[in-house]
Amino acid sequence: MLRDKNLVALSHQHQHALALCVRLDRALQAREVDPAPWQAEIEQHFEHEICFHFAAEEKEVFPVALRFDDLKPLVDELLAEHAVLRESFSAATARTLDAPGLQRFVEKLAMHIRKEERQLFERMQALMSPAELAEMGANLERALAEASQFCALPKESTRLRPKK
Repeated sequence: MLRDKNLVALSHQHQHALALCVRLDRALQAREVDPAPWQAEIEQHFEHEICFHFAAEEKEVFPVALRFDDLKPLVDELLAEHAVLRESFSAATARTLDAPGLQRFVEKLAMHIRKEERQLFERMQALMSPAELAEMGANLERALAEASQFCALPKESTRLRPKK
């Protein structure tokens, strides 16, 4: 199913976070990980985008989803995952994640994003009227207005192939 235009901003932010996950996972698989620069990048990504993203979901998307009984267990899971992910972002900020911790972070964040995209957003699009989606989309636009238009390029220290 195509993503409804009212959820596209969140989906774009999901793409940014998944790109970070893919790059970090590849570095971990290649055993080319210095945790410090990766944790700095994770911290920056959280401060500039994900903290606003989580807040917008929790204020605008999840309450709407809770109107549908069959989405309540999923929303509860997603809220619990937000709490766990916030702990991981805090650990990155404190620079306490080692390579296995970074791998767990990648797995948790990617799984969470896919759950929102494939389960929550798909189901909401099927259950909600165009008018309801438009109202939520307008509220999301306001909620995300504080987020910088952040799309950080990888730093030299977190590139898989350094520039020549």
